[in-house]
Amino acid sequence: MSFDFSVRVYWEDTDAGGIVFYANYLKFFERARTEWLRSLGIGQQALRDSTGGMFVVSETQLKYLAPARLDDVLRVSTVLLETGRASLTLAQSVVKIAPDDAVKMRQESLLCQGTIRIGWVDASSMKPSRIPSTVLEALT
Repeated sequence: MSFDFSVRVYWEDTDAGGIVFYANYLKFFERARTEWLRSLGIGQQALRDSTGGMFVVSETQLKYLAPARLDDVLRVSTVLLETGRASLTLAQSVVKIAPDDAVKMRQESLLCQGTIRIGWVDASSMKPSRIPSTVLEALT
């Protein structure tokens, strides 16, 4: 099952060439993961407060296919690929959504795709720990 989150490109997202700075795709992915968790009833600050743990990004692999530009509307998708005892692996992608037009059908183009691994850690020690069962249950 895919979770989708919309983002519009602002000046602050672009570089001197007028395209989205490559590292900002990671920010878009982070926002989409946070909203995905929130849609499942998992608020990250509340989770940290109640369990003493939190998710951290432990691995990323991205492929950039085409640039996004100022004012583009993007759809950032998140799909859970794998659930482990202490980590989750997700597929994420960014698609540019062309505006609806009376003549053309809505068109989309894949801009960036990748896999992100997030690990569960004890927030005070930053040592790996098991994901709480309540979180794992919400993911299934």
